[in-house]
Amino acid sequence: MSKAGGEDSRSAGGSNSQKVQQLEDETAGEKVMGKLNTTTIGPGWTKVVCPCCVSERVEPLVLVKLKEKVRPETKRWLIRLIGASQKDGGAGLLAHPGEDASGDIIVVSAPRCTLLRAAEELGLCKPYCSGDMEAFSYSDRDNFKDSDNMEVFLTLAERQYIVKYELDSLRAQRDLRIPGLSDSYMLQNRDNIWQKLGSAGVIVDTLPLHNPDQLKDLSEAWYLGNQLAQPLDSVNGYFGSAVAFYFSFLDFYTWSLLPPAILGLSITYFSGEVQKEVVESVSGSQVTNVEGDSGPAVSGHMIQAVFSMLWSTVVMEMWKRRSSSLSYRWGTLHLAERFAEPRPGFHGDLGVNPVTGRVEPLFPDWQRDLRMALVSVPVVGMFLGLVVLGMLCFYWGEAQVQQLHKDWGSLLSQALLYMPSVLHIIYTNMLATVYKTVAQSLTEYENHREQSAFEKHLTAKVLVFTFFNYFAVLFHIAFFKQDVPLLRKRLASLLIVTQLVNQVTEVVIPFLVDRFISAPHRTESKDDPQEDKFRNQSTLPAFPGLFAEYIELLVQFGYLSLFSCVYPLTAVLLLINNLTEIRSDAYKICKLFRKPFSPPVANMGVWQIAFEVLSFVSVVSNCWLLLLSPRLQDLCQEGGMSSTNILLLAVLLEHVLILVKVILAVLIPDEPDWIRKKREYIEYRSMQALKQQKLNSDVS
Repeated sequence: MSKAGGEDSRSAGGSNSQKVQQLEDETAGEKVMGKLNTTTIGPGWTKVVCPCCVSERVEPLVLVKLKEKVRPETKRWLIRLIGASQKDGGAGLLAHPGEDASGDIIVVSAPRCTLLRAAEELGLCKPYCSGDMEAFSYSDRDNFKDSDNMEVFLTLAERQYIVKYELDSLRAQRDLRIPGLSDSYMLQNRDNIWQKLGSAGVIVDTLPLHNPDQLKDLSEAWYLGNQLAQPLDSVNGYFGSAVAFYFSFLDFYTWSLLPPAILGLSITYFSGEVQKEVVESVSGSQVTNVEGDSGPAVSGHMIQAVFSMLWSTVVMEMWKRRSSSLSYRWGTLHLAERFAEPRPGFHGDLGVNPVTGRVEPLFPDWQRDLRMALVSVPVVGMFLGLVVLGMLCFYWGEAQVQQLHKDWGSLLSQALLYMPSVLHIIYTNMLATVYKTVAQSLTEYENHREQSAFEKHLTAKVLVFTFFNYFAVLFHIAFFKQDVPLLRKRLASLLIVTQLVNQVTEVVIPFLVDRFISAPHRTESKDDPQEDKFRNQSTLPAFPGLFAEYIELLVQFGYLSLFSCVYPLTAVLLLINNLTEIRSDAYKICKLFRKPFSPPVANMGVWQIAFEVLSFVSVVSNCWLLLLSPRLQDLCQEGGMSSTNILLLAVLLEHVLILVKVILAVLIPDEPDWIRKKREYIEYRSMQALKQQKLNSDVS
């Protein structure tokens, strides 16, 4: 069924305008009777027309929180709009008003046919009767396993996302007045209804509902027991593939830290000089010059550097293979978002989509590219310049206060030594806060059609800024100051202090706030009305997303691959941190925040590219750090090599290692051979199904 344009449009006010007008003209005295029940249909649920969608059980999936003073006629109109069939301009969902028409919540579920049609539009793959995964086709639905049981056929996360997908897709095809609101909030032709109701203050929030029994089972299998393996399939089923991919990568990356951790411990144990460096970097005492020391320390650092460069490549290539296998298992190998409805914030002149044939807003690619080139890139560059400016001011201020302390030698001047660091932290945090808002506005201005494209460009902007924020100082110390002892001290302090701060800010503080401030207001008993239990879920803070978690892993990966040759215990500290990070992150998403909507994804997206870029940058970083080794420089000079020849040798080694990394990337395919064959089979079956549909339409 088409979702936009023509008689089959889901947009409110479609071809059947008389029915829509009836929705507006119903009397305000109409009462919606019946109470919400989680196991049987009460009289409050909107009705379904399709016989195959009639069921004795309705599963509450999504809660729509309304403004407290929304008028009853506005709520009744919204409920009828949600429950109206798609051909009549509605969402084709099931809606329940909660207590009555004057309450501030609407509970939403979805009938079978709506779920199945959306599954086809999203490009989900499901088990066929033959046992293979195939792209789901609504016309062939009876041949897919368990297609008559939505709680088995689709995961809870998929069902909840589909409800959000249908609500976000509601568009007005003609000018339409919203009952109970002033004419200033009148819907214009092709307005996104859900977005308009949000800006009008009618809809406060839309959130997926927890299933207490499933959440309890998942918690026991995930972070409450003593098991080491994560229940990733259960995580995918409950929280969605986007969350499951993060925890899968966290698990894979954590266990991948074992080889560099063992190597780092071995180098530290067998090298007295490395032991000395580690102690001095933690204690903060002055590092002595080791030019006259014998070879083992240099040899250990060289082994660590080469290993880190090759390890980062192998890890990312193996992860891509695992990622493709998970994508096949979770049914996201053949997603087709570009054929779905535009995201709610997308705008443009009305026209016919040349791919889908639907009437929707169109926006030329060249205009988007022009906006990115003339506006986004310069603004991002300006903020990166501000990061560099802040770093230079920090070093200048540090030099000034050190000179001041040298001249005065007082207690006051000693206290001033910390002032540049404090000011620099305040400056970078304020700049990061401003930049996130600016990045959001820039990405909105670029006007991307798909939600995934919007998130990709937003993530890329913040990623570049964050990379500069975290690594600019370390690169400055390594490449400009060329001070390896200072780099070692700074890296050790970052590894220890940052991880402690992250654990406190990400878990301890949210737990204390929830335990002593939020939880007392959410106390409930078994006898409480179901509506109050749903409201309690809405009082939890919104899940902040996985951006900060990915940034933390990316920074870890950067510390290890870029600078671990100067501090071999880097992997050991990261491994210890991540063994607790898995459980703390699991606890946090299960208990401390609302359940997030999770769109189906096939991989980590732009994050995977970021990790691969760091892997290649590691070659330059490690080769340069080895070049700074006094012992290595002495060995080269003893061999009669000039400084120029030493530099040329380092450049040659860099190119050789890059070539080795490229060869490794080519030798390790991105996906296993059986996944490649499955992908080709899915594409072939999809092509055959399209041909059959076209043939049937021609015959009819």
